[in-house]
Amino acid sequence: MARDDRSTDDRRSRAANRLDIPRELRRTLAIRSAYDADAFGRLSERIARFLGTGKFLVYMTGTIVFWVVWNIFAPENLRFDTYPFIFLTLALSLQASYAAPLILLAQNRQEARDRVQYERDRDIDTRTRADMEFLAREMASLRMAVGEVATRDFLRSELKSLLAELDREAPLGPR
Repeated sequence: MARDDRSTDDRRSRAANRLDIPRELRRTLAIRSAYDADAFGRLSERIARFLGTGKFLVYMTGTIVFWVVWNIFAPENLRFDTYPFIFLTLALSLQASYAAPLILLAQNRQEARDRVQYERDRDIDTRTRADMEFLAREMASLRMAVGEVATRDFLRSELKSLLAELDREAPLGPR
């Protein structure tokens, strides 16, 4: 049994040194089936949308004002972040460091949607332009065909001239 393990290890080490044999795939710690990039993208868009609202600014301002007031006027033993407010600075930096990539991710997703919409609009524009050219050709052919068709006024004038000609040739009065 030990000999089989050693021979397998020897074959693997020899194969690893050869360039004409593909390497075995390495196992990774990431669980790929559990990660849904689209769900994470939707969540980041929701967060980015919320970060751009007045409601968020009011909540953030209220939190910071409460934080500062509490740490200035609360009893000494209840204060958790004294005057230079280092913990508050750390919390705001952490919030900003997470907000920036989430906003960028949301913008990238929006850009991809805009690109797809642009391509769709361009295809629709091309089809619409082709349809308009076809209709213009059809209208031109109809105008040419209508130009060859006798109009009501033309028929009236021809009938009047025929009646006038018949009146001239026909004898006057009863026979």
